[in-house]
Amino acid sequence: MLTPLHYWFVWEHWYGMFAIFIPVYAFLFLPVLLALSGRTDHFLHRAALSQWGLMVCVYALSHLPAILQLPVAFNQGKSAADGSPLGSGGVEGGALLLFVCVVVQGSDVLQYLWGKTLGRHKIAPNVSPNKTWEGFIGGVLSATALGAALWWLTPFTPWQAALLSLIACLMGFVGGLVMSSLKRDRGIKDFGAIIPGHGGILDRTDSLIFAAPVFFHLTRFFFSG
Repeated sequence: MLTPLHYWFVWEHWYGMFAIFIPVYAFLFLPVLLALSGRTDHFLHRAALSQWGLMVCVYALSHLPAILQLPVAFNQGKSAADGSPLGSGGVEGGALLLFVCVVVQGSDVLQYLWGKTLGRHKIAPNVSPNKTWEGFIGGVLSATALGAALWWLTPFTPWQAALLSLIACLMGFVGGLVMSSLKRDRGIKDFGAIIPGHGGILDRTDSLIFAAPVFFHLTRFFFSG
């Protein structure tokens, strides 16, 4: 019930409820529901699992389709911070979504390539053994340059595109680390097997889980009309 309702807010361009429904109302509702069930064993563990799962799998990822709705802030000036409609998407919305996906996913690939070429110093060997400082720095800087080169897909100037790309890449990196930590905790290699040889959907979108919300809200806050 919570998931379709949240996506209905996205569909209806209801920014106010889209932004706070899960992190406020759902997060308060879930532990109350668990308490009413009468079970007190591992209460905190069960509440945290349900809240964290909802935050990662629903709230964070829902910012990807929400990015499609951002252009109204640039084109029509109808976006407002008081809960008024987000507006509708279009070609520009698709370009913005393409921009953030190419930059963040490109950062992942470039970090891997730089790490394979020059990587010597591990960042968090117990969490993600293949991530190195050399790969991280080289990949993030290369992807930031890529984002600056793709400024024409966006309403940003080249330096604004570079800055937002840098932030998105940094958030994508920490998102990958967090999701890897979750897998280590659960003792699994991948979140699923839907994509042969690449794991599940979350394995391919782990960096976007952290990058998409930050990109969305920064863009809407600083570039709304």
